[in-house]
Amino acid sequence: TFASPLHLQQLLQAIEDWLVDRWPGKAGGVRAPLSRRTAERATAVELKDLPADQAAVAQWLGQKYRIAPEPLAALVAEAHVLSKKHKFSPYLILGVMAIESGFHPYAQSSAGAQGLMQVMTEIHIQRYAPHGGRLAAFDPITNLRVGADVLAYCIRTKGGVVEDGLRYYLGAAESTDDGGYVAKVLLEQERLTQVASGVKNVPTQ
Repeated sequence: TFASPLHLQQLLQAIEDWLVDRWPGKAGGVRAPLSRRTAERATAVELKDLPADQAAVAQWLGQKYRIAPEPLAALVAEAHVLSKKHKFSPYLILGVMAIESGFHPYAQSSAGAQGLMQVMTEIHIQRYAPHGGRLAAFDPITNLRVGADVLAYCIRTKGGVVEDGLRYYLGAAESTDDGGYVAKVLLEQERLTQVASGVKNVPTQ
């Protein structure tokens, strides 16, 4: 997974940031910043760089949520990487994102859940520590990774039962009423699976 395009892009950006912070100025010690290509810092991937099934999913999500497909493509690609790590469908991860935040990376609930996966930052602050702290919750890829880790933990804790794990993730593990949350996530997962398999005209409503 380290050699994936997203990981390579992030590594190159980290190296450039390190160089910019240490670049000597010509006079008085003032730093002269290196030229940066903004596009390389964006959480976005060209659709043509994805496998056809992933590109189709990004396009469908873009139409449904009125979001540019390129940033969605980056999330779809990362969801596939994380699905191999956690041994569950990438479309489960994307389904959770869809229902939790509608793919809004800066979303915040009244309870303090933040970002794409609506992770409770204060509860899971240690999971963000390796990424630089609490503000990493608003980095789309970091939030996705932390959220997938939490989701995997919830499913494991509930004996591998996805439905029970989703309720635990929601915070309704002890309740029989989840407000339709599990059904919504699983419906979105099913629709995304259909899109990826080439089914035409999968409804967005």
